[in-house]
Amino acid sequence: MGGRAVLLVEDDPGDAFLVGELLAEVDPDLRLTVAVSLAEVADGELLADCECVLLDLNLPGTNGLEGLHAILRSDPGAAVCVLTGLDDEHLGVAAVAAGAQDYLVKGKVDGPVLIRAIRYAVERRRAETSALRLREERLVAAEATRLERGLLPTPLLAGSPVRARSFYRSGRARAVLGGDFYDAVRGPDGTVHAIIGDVCGHGPDEAALGALLRVSWRALVLAGVDEPQVLPKLQQVLVSERHDPTLFTTVCTVLIEASGDALVRLAGHPAPVSLHPPAQVEPLIGLPLGISDDAAWEAESLRLDPGWALLLFTDGLIEGKGAVPDEPLWPEGLIELLVDEAGTPADDLPARLVERVQTLNGGPLSDDVAILLLTAAGP
Repeated sequence: MGGRAVLLVEDDPGDAFLVGELLAEVDPDLRLTVAVSLAEVADGELLADCECVLLDLNLPGTNGLEGLHAILRSDPGAAVCVLTGLDDEHLGVAAVAAGAQDYLVKGKVDGPVLIRAIRYAVERRRAETSALRLREERLVAAEATRLERGLLPTPLLAGSPVRARSFYRSGRARAVLGGDFYDAVRGPDGTVHAIIGDVCGHGPDEAALGALLRVSWRALVLAGVDEPQVLPKLQQVLVSERHDPTLFTTVCTVLIEASGDALVRLAGHPAPVSLHPPAQVEPLIGLPLGISDDAAWEAESLRLDPGWALLLFTDGLIEGKGAVPDEPLWPEGLIELLVDEAGTPADDLPARLVERVQTLNGGPLSDDVAILLLTAAGP
């Protein structure tokens, strides 16, 4: 117990003195703080400075377990041992059921018993806290697994002349997934379709909406919906399913035809970058999805030369700090990084870019980051 701190909430000076003497006999280094009322510990400062609370259940102005409930409201993680009288031992049992770690009957304890009860209360609370943290981590992992099926798909490109590499990292604390999404599929006519998008916001609702939009887009493409109608129909899904009428989504879509041409459409989203040589594609940028029912998204035709590669990304990749002080990276900075990484294999490039961007940023990026690298199939 050496060096530990205990808070005793006891209004009787005689009982407080006795507890102090019992503890000092066994552990002289233990630091005991005495509070004579619950009001003294209501602000939580005394609780924050101790490892265990010894609480008299018979404080003036309290009835039954009111004192215990007050302590746990101030600090739900407090390790509490309650002290009862000879005639109300049943209250000690009820206190343990209500959240205390143990109970002791005044007049029936000596120093070693008191020290052991304190030690066990602290260890039990730590075990309970660890179990709760583990449960929360399992819930987060279950959430991530559930959303991963929606947000981090396996591209359906078998039989096509296109390969896809991807990268995803959530900016939300303690979350694996955020509101960014991507996908790539081979359509019924052999053309290849790709999408990358960003639902504004970073919470679980936005992540779920991103998964829904991704799945809806895939269903539209595989159903053979004419490419110019895909974004209008995706906007209908967004408007009908969003929990906030102000919520919008930025999207970039790419259609790759067998002829070697590509069509790019932007709905308020950063344009893709062509890697050979690195240069940003510059189609017209339409409104994000969910802004206007009358929005239109014009297609920009792009010629794909042999050995082509297109980098699609969300704005989390370019809004961190860049090489210029007090300036974000922006697409221009990303292109400079791509020039530096010209020799990096395509399989490694998405993760390598994020590593380089984080180095420039001076730490992890605060926003979600999604990258979809499309390349011509082959060595």
